[in-house]
Amino acid sequence: MEQVLIKISAFAEDVGLVDGVLSLPFEKRQKSRLRARLESGDEVGLMLPRGTVLRGGDYLLADDGQVIQVKAEAERTSKVVSSDSLLLLRAAYHLGNRHVPLQVTSECLRYLQDHVLDEMVRQLGLEVIHELSPFEPEKGAYKGHGHHH
Repeated sequence: MEQVLIKISAFAEDVGLVDGVLSLPFEKRQKSRLRARLESGDEVGLMLPRGTVLRGGDYLLADDGQVIQVKAEAERTSKVVSSDSLLLLRAAYHLGNRHVPLQVTSECLRYLQDHVLDEMVRQLGLEVIHELSPFEPEKGAYKGHGHHH
């Protein structure tokens, strides 16, 4: 029996029951056209507006009415920590100057693992911790990416 492709082309606003979970790394959450598999194994086809960036916790509405929750898949990241906020600001400046997607929290900076960036950050006097974690970088200030709820 041939499996049916679940087509997804819209965001769900009023979410009740969730019918499936779509776990994707950041690279794939930036694609508006994508074939992927839900955690259940069902195949889905995304056909979202160009420039859409999916975030963990978003809900999508399939053409057949199913509600699919987006999950930020854990991936190899570098976490930069310091009790010195000026050092963290300097690292954010230098990483941003290289147009690196960057997750910013009150405790740390996080980016996808890259040994060259890790070395640059260490030369600034910061500690780099490698970890497997969901990656949710800042939205671009000038890009209008993402969607509106």
